[in-house]
Amino acid sequence: MKTMTCEQLGGACDAEFQAETFDEIAQKAQQHGMEMLEIQDPGHLEAMQRIQVLMQDPQAMNNWYEGKQKEFENLPEDS
Repeated sequence: MKTMTCEQLGGACDAEFQAETFDEIAQKAQQHGMEMLEIQDPGHLEAMQRIQVLMQDPQAMNNWYEGKQKEFENLPEDS
């Protein structure tokens, strides 16, 4: 099990997500993002805009995703 924060994943807060795989943690972060979208949290809306810009360039988005995945893989296992 590893832990990453919303901010580490490109978000705007220190909410923590724990998962065994990067795909699981990305899914938890996405769910959190949807919750923040529903309440129109300004910091998260700004972070979502940055991601939307990345999504317009598939290579940039892929590089970002792979970088976050590598960051996850390099984290130590939770105690």
